[in-house]
Amino acid sequence: MNIALIAHDNKKDMMVNFAIAYENILKEHNLSATGTTGRRIMEATSLQVKRFQSGPLGGDQQIGAEIATNSMDVVIFLRDPLTPQPHEPDIQALIRLCDVNMIPVATNIATAEILIRALERGDLAWRKYVNKK
Repeated sequence: MNIALIAHDNKKDMMVNFAIAYENILKEHNLSATGTTGRRIMEATSLQVKRFQSGPLGGDQQIGAEIATNSMDVVIFLRDPLTPQPHEPDIQALIRLCDVNMIPVATNIATAEILIRALERGDLAWRKYVNKK
């Protein structure tokens, strides 16, 4: 499966710890991330991550394009709801695209862990049958 990993600045440590904790699951999938998040995950693990631009520099939109073409299966976006984000419209568009394309999206660590466990059990296998473009 194709998995996007995105984290706001105050959540990057949490994303790195998530990737370390679930490295054995994540290594079986194609990973993409925004710039700094992807770099930090690769530095802390043996995972290979396709890196896009930093979120505020267009990385959210680049991942959104992957979502819009149904080329992404799962999005884990650890958001910081207490810090204003200058690219909030891009963030909202990305989440809306996930809803439109029936792509599971986690926006906090609790739902991220539920999604990763579902992925491990094969509960998201139905994504293989979604009309991929």
